[in-house]
Amino acid sequence: QVQLVESGGGLVQSGESLTLSCEVTGKNISASIISWYREAPAKSREVVAVEGTSGRTNYVDSVKGRLTISRDIKKNTHYLQMNNVNPDDTGVYFCKDYPNYWGQGTQVTVSS
Repeated sequence: QVQLVESGGGLVQSGESLTLSCEVTGKNISASIISWYREAPAKSREVVAVEGTSGRTNYVDSVKGRLTISRDIKKNTHYLQMNNVNPDDTGVYFCKDYPNYWGQGTQVTVSS
């Protein structure tokens, strides 16, 4: 059974940094296509970052240069490094592993 567990969320101030983790069990992530989604208050869930099997990454314009997606094969864990956060980054962050495995989400709240 494949399970994803996110962690690392919390309350931070604008300009600060935090790292979200997505630990995967039940499958090897070396060939995973991983996506990070954000569900902001009163908004639909949207993808903010994707990493393919080749290591190629894509980001939505609003997070380019501030968020970085990565993975640690030994720990079977994906990461989303968030730098210089702002209040628009507030939301519940979910990781999704191909084809459709989701974590439970972790709350990020950025105060101004």
